[in-house]
Amino acid sequence: MSESYEIRVRKDALKFAASHMTVFPDGTKESLHGHNYVPSLTVKVRDASFEATIPFSLLKAGMRKIAADWDEKVLVATRNPYHETLRADGRELEFRLCGKRYVLPADEVVLLETDNISCETLARAYYERLAAELGDGLRSPNILALSVFIEETPGQGASYHVDR
Repeated sequence: MSESYEIRVRKDALKFAASHMTVFPDGTKESLHGHNYVPSLTVKVRDASFEATIPFSLLKAGMRKIAADWDEKVLVATRNPYHETLRADGRELEFRLCGKRYVLPADEVVLLETDNISCETLARAYYERLAAELGDGLRSPNILALSVFIEETPGQGASYHVDR
């Protein structure tokens, strides 16, 4: 029998409010709308001894950085087959999504290299960004798995899980 431990981090201070449009395979999409996203991170570890302790502050620092960067932004999936960037001059972003044209201030948009902005794809994009933020902090052989859960409304969300 093997044993493991799970560390969970979920705090209101780490949430972010963002707008998005989920696109569907038939080329239709949701209207632009927003959520108060509440991310949570679960780190499964083999050992909880003193020597193997992972500080919560490290995890929260990475999560706080993402919240600061994504808060009050419009999240746009750049790899969506119905997305076309028309102009990006540093001041404005002009794009077409499902045949509709949008012009937004560039500093109010976060471009994500994903094919959609749904809870599932957002959970993966968040994980990838967090892994980049934390770097060596997540490379411990003690870490067995990581999961990110993105809650878009109370009781509704999706997770992304990586076994190591």
